[in-house]
Amino acid sequence: MKNIVLRTLTGIVYVILITSGILSNSYTFVCLFSIIVLFCLAEFYGLINTQKKTRINSWINCFGGFLLFVSMYLYASGVFPGSVFIPYLLYIAVVFIAALYEKQQDPIIHIAYIFLGQCYIALPLSLLNLIAFRTNEAGTVSYYPVLVLALFVFIWISDTGAYIVGMLLGKHRLFERISPKKTWEGFFGGLVFTVASSFVFAHFVPEIPYYHWIGISVVVVLFGVWGDLVESLMKRTLEIKDSGKAIPGHGGFLDRLDSLLLAVFAMLFYVQLFIR
Repeated sequence: MKNIVLRTLTGIVYVILITSGILSNSYTFVCLFSIIVLFCLAEFYGLINTQKKTRINSWINCFGGFLLFVSMYLYASGVFPGSVFIPYLLYIAVVFIAALYEKQQDPIIHIAYIFLGQCYIALPLSLLNLIAFRTNEAGTVSYYPVLVLALFVFIWISDTGAYIVGMLLGKHRLFERISPKKTWEGFFGGLVFTVASSFVFAHFVPEIPYYHWIGISVVVVLFGVWGDLVESLMKRTLEIKDSGKAIPGHGGFLDRLDSLLLAVFAMLFYVQLFIR
């Protein structure tokens, strides 16, 4: 009971922070997710370092992910042209050059783990900027937070719906080898709840047709589940239960954002293909 209360309270605080950070303005958005990028990368590289297969400098590589996010923000918001990514490209070169001098036991594994963190965490979180900003016919770039908010809300509703339906009706395992508790009943329950919530967005944001809101909700649920399973696969490989203890009752930052990390790619693809 105590754990449920703690989980609920921290969940409420988490939702408030994310929602307010997204809706307030572009500055709170970039500050919030810059911090999230840093914390998620620190958590990831910390887990890798516990395996003693390599030793990654978390400070430098967390800064690399932060640099990618900020560069993407400046580019997507129209402040800087594509040349803003040059510092991040230099960081990539430095990673390879540094491997010559660090005397790692297996330099290939060392480099691979560094870029796994960049691709798995820094890249999708940075791509949120391309969803958050849009360019009108006059060429003016503006902050448009509703799609980023929808991405989070759909994931939250999908997770909650899957948990409730799975607990009440779940019998058929979705992917027992990776996540024994997930069921097909839970998956479809989460999908139904999420699609239903898409009509709320369609009502309050009518400039995006309802059928596109349905389409977005479906791809977010599908890729969100895959994202959850991918993190479960990583945790099983590393033989850990949670990615961290930063969020009481929920585990680590990656435990809360795992669904988002693949759903971002799907939503961005859908938005660019059908809406913008």
